[in-house]
Amino acid sequence: MADFGTYSLLLLIWVASTLFLRVIFTKHGINNRSRNLPRSPIALPIIGHLYLLRKLPHQSFHKISTSYGPLVYLLFGSKACVLVSSPEMARQCLKTHETCFLNRPKRTNLDYITYGSSDFVLAPYGPYWRFMKKLCMTELLGGRILQQHLPIRAQEIRLFLTGMMKKAEMREEVNVGSELAMVANNIITRMALRRRCCDVGGEGHQLIELVKEMTELGGKFNLGDMLWFVKMFDLQGFGKRLESVRSRYDAIMERIMKEHQDARRNRKTIIGDEAVKDLLDVLLDIYADQSSEIRLTRENIKAFIMNMIGAGTETSAVTIEWALSELINHPEMMSKAREEIDSIVGKNRLVEESDIENLPYLQSVVKETMRLHPTGPLIVRQSTEDCSVNGYHIPSKTTVFVNVWSIGRDPSYWKEPLEFMPERFMNEEGESELDLKGQNFELLSFGAGRRSCPGAALALNVVHTTLAAMIQCFEWKGNNGIVDMEEGPGMALPRAHPLLCIPVVRLCPFEKTRFSFD
Repeated sequence: MADFGTYSLLLLIWVASTLFLRVIFTKHGINNRSRNLPRSPIALPIIGHLYLLRKLPHQSFHKISTSYGPLVYLLFGSKACVLVSSPEMARQCLKTHETCFLNRPKRTNLDYITYGSSDFVLAPYGPYWRFMKKLCMTELLGGRILQQHLPIRAQEIRLFLTGMMKKAEMREEVNVGSELAMVANNIITRMALRRRCCDVGGEGHQLIELVKEMTELGGKFNLGDMLWFVKMFDLQGFGKRLESVRSRYDAIMERIMKEHQDARRNRKTIIGDEAVKDLLDVLLDIYADQSSEIRLTRENIKAFIMNMIGAGTETSAVTIEWALSELINHPEMMSKAREEIDSIVGKNRLVEESDIENLPYLQSVVKETMRLHPTGPLIVRQSTEDCSVNGYHIPSKTTVFVNVWSIGRDPSYWKEPLEFMPERFMNEEGESELDLKGQNFELLSFGAGRRSCPGAALALNVVHTTLAAMIQCFEWKGNNGIVDMEEGPGMALPRAHPLLCIPVVRLCPFEKTRFSFD
């Protein structure tokens, strides 16, 4: 029986190879010149160019583009892909021909955990997506709601600093990334659900752990997405794991949603002197509104909350961790950032969000961090129709990878691109130049165009203020004086090794206050 199974597998591979080669020669080979596809490396039978990928795809893509140019045609199994790695090509895809690249490709794992792409991030461009984008900009993540939730962010940052003070007194080593993730998670879960994730055993904590598991599974490479003939077999065993984690998440969210609905008559939470709805309240209001332009489903709401927790927490924490790592390795830049904060804020109060606009060097530190360590190293889109980019034919349903990581290292745009130099963003008047809103295609930290990240303003508030407070209040040193800058695998470009430091108190410009979260 074992021999029969082996021969059956070999036969399957031979048949698939024959079919694949026929497609290569007839569709991608003989007709390549007439169709004028971009340059392409040699493809292997069945797997195409998958053999070129390593554990960090953005770095593999960078190596490919170095050899084949800023626009490269690739085959991942049977899926046609185009690799974009220069600001000019990114501009053509994300602005000039934006209407051709407004959708994101479906991935089996992500599609399942987002209730069949019921979320905002993966939803196809159309009425529902436009409604949710408008909702994000006006009700969920717009300036008014961010201002209303400012006390939450301020409280959580102070609690984080108070915890660091205690660890400093005990000369206790700190895993900086884990502590920052807790801050970001607490901010998001309080804004969205009125819960703190650090309350171990509570629903907020359980929810964070489930979203972590879902995000990890969603980012896994699924052979079925690339090799059609293995899709039905679930060779990697994702099916049961995906079903389990989504059902557990679903159960917790249903309990939280029911709790919110039961308390609709008294649903406002008091923060300082302001009465503020959390984001789930807003979503449930729309869910119950019979006259709403788009009727939200419970799955839409659960998928949106999952997106917000998954995308809005790790990215902010990772950016701050990379920025602090760079400043530790460049003590003269740390001193310059600290001097700027002292001169503008002073030493008698804690830096606040309103101070950030007056701290151009700090802003430049964040921009330089996002250039070298973008937490979204790849922007992924899918063409909805045939189009032409730089004179090359891009077929419909082609997956497009815009390599933000590679663009940030383009020597045509950046002097000494591998060096950390915040000064490159400062003009002669000492102001920070280039914004992060997607208008400068050499710096695409939050994407560009209609599908750019709607949470950019929230993320930047958290990143700037938390980093500034850490610089203001503590001295930070790595274990060996120098922090390694190796990247690890993951959707948000994490560090390969945790940043471990013993914080040393520099000043404490605030009271160690007890906060109530009722």
